[in-house]
Amino acid sequence: MLRGLISRFRLTLFLPVIFFAGCATVPPPPSVPFTGDPVVDGNAHLAVAPARDRVLWEYRVAAAALRRGLYDEAKAKLDNALAAAAANYGQVNSEAAKSRRMFRNESDKPFIGEPYERVMASFYRSILYWRDGEPDNARALFRNGELLDSDTEDKTYAGDYVLLDYLDGLVSAKLGGDGADSLRRARENAKQQGRAVPPAYNPKANVMLFVEYGQGPTKYSGGEFGEQLKFFTPQSRIHSARIEVSGRWVALPPYDDVSFQATTRGGRLMDHVLGNKAAFKQATDTVGDVALIGAMAAADHGGRDADRAAIGLAAVGLFSKIASAATTPEADLRAWDNLPQFFSFAALSLKPGEHAATLEFLDASGAVVQSLTQSFTITVPAADPSIGAKMPDVVVFCSELKK
Repeated sequence: MLRGLISRFRLTLFLPVIFFAGCATVPPPPSVPFTGDPVVDGNAHLAVAPARDRVLWEYRVAAAALRRGLYDEAKAKLDNALAAAAANYGQVNSEAAKSRRMFRNESDKPFIGEPYERVMASFYRSILYWRDGEPDNARALFRNGELLDSDTEDKTYAGDYVLLDYLDGLVSAKLGGDGADSLRRARENAKQQGRAVPPAYNPKANVMLFVEYGQGPTKYSGGEFGEQLKFFTPQSRIHSARIEVSGRWVALPPYDDVSFQATTRGGRLMDHVLGNKAAFKQATDTVGDVALIGAMAAADHGGRDADRAAIGLAAVGLFSKIASAATTPEADLRAWDNLPQFFSFAALSLKPGEHAATLEFLDASGAVVQSLTQSFTITVPAADPSIGAKMPDVVVFCSELKK
């Protein structure tokens, strides 16, 4: 009898070895040579990225390409990413479902981004639509961003982007519609957030200037087991901007703060899943401790009954410890890490021709950071009288960021 008990005890000890041996080893990601060019490096990572990370790399490459003036590249990446994100949004595919299980990571699911990341993808693509002479498509994506931002747990901050509403109304006004409600919402949101209030619409404006500055939020984990998704934004050196065109200075205050949007949405469905995982991990770890201590105490008493109890408690303790160790409550920290913190906008009325422009970025004291000053030319084409059609708006995108 004792020999049988010993054999079963050995089996109990051996089963964890079988369990861990059967766990698949995740191969290291392929090595990608670093060139320092964010578009080249991003595309190299995209080429070898697993399917679940493709949208993430498309987001990153799109932002870098837009800043470099590679508009076709940015459009292609954003179109792919937006299509994939839309297909996965609200859908529980097999990988997303698996990520909710106790022993699978949240990062196993296809990345589509947190709402603020998906909003920014729509925002960037809307700029490119407007640049291509399609303001109606741009407006559709501004509204898509508003919809994405309205799905918040804390309704205090639902749909509170300033520029999404403002630009929605501006396009409507330029197309002969009524943008008054959108302007009102934009101004109310600006006042509630303590931001500059955007000006009244000028439907005759023909130059749309988009400017971004500051480094956007990054993600980190909190909680005992890393189950809480948190955000950190480095202190921005740049707090505002201004542009001089044809002898006129135009202020470019931070109408929207991406970090504010990331941190004011309340909880996510996945937060509850990860919280349950963390509770399970803690509970099974505690059960394992109690059972193993009980096994040692029973073994100290000696005797056949005590041996049986010791083996049973040891088995419970070992498997509880295994379950605790295998539970993965860690939050998904994959992030679109080259977003800006602040976004600004100005609509200008310029005559046909070339206009020298100087863009300056200002620090917290209002001083110009000279090393970041940008000079460029805005070209406004003349209308062709033989066609008689209205010329499309000139869209200019400028960024303090280099990646």
